[in-house]
Amino acid sequence: MKSMLCSVLVVVTGFALLAAVPEEKAPRPQYDQKGQLIRPADYREWMFLSAGYGMNYSPAPDSHEMFTNVFVQRWAYNAFVNSGKWPEQSMFVIDERDAASRSSINQKGHYQTDLMGLAIEVKDSARNPDKWAYYFLAADGQTADAMPKGNPCWSCHDAHAAVEHTFVQFYPTLKVVAKKFGTYNEAREQVTEVK
Repeated sequence: MKSMLCSVLVVVTGFALLAAVPEEKAPRPQYDQKGQLIRPADYREWMFLSAGYGMNYSPAPDSHEMFTNVFVQRWAYNAFVNSGKWPEQSMFVIDERDAASRSSINQKGHYQTDLMGLAIEVKDSARNPDKWAYYFLAADGQTADAMPKGNPCWSCHDAHAAVEHTFVQFYPTLKVVAKKFGTYNEAREQVTEVK
């Protein structure tokens, strides 16, 4: 009887310890043995920050307009709301989708269709000497290497992002938060030509 009671106590204690681990700290960036970022399976369940259509950071005309949907882990979002800063291991997943118009009953405007790819931004200074790294996965891609520093994504974010390496100027609910904490770079909101 005592051994059965001990077993029950061990199981109950184990569940209590699991419950005590803060679930809001998951998910985090995962890497394979080669150091490649593993595609986060559940990113569409994360906090939705914003969507864009046809955004182009270059003055040159773009040949293909698409939708971009931005997601970040809920725990990272909560940390930002409480500090105006992104915590280590924050991940932004930009879900890039094709656009369509005039099908079914739709006569005007555009709607999202097929996934074209994922652009992922990760703040992980333990893995990246420059804190932030950028990855691109094809629509069916499962892993990706970090792009080298100086790539167009890194350079553009470094020069134009309003908070750290993130374009908070395009996230209306977080822009107010960053301004409140004094982490918002107003100069980055000015209209400038990206080269």
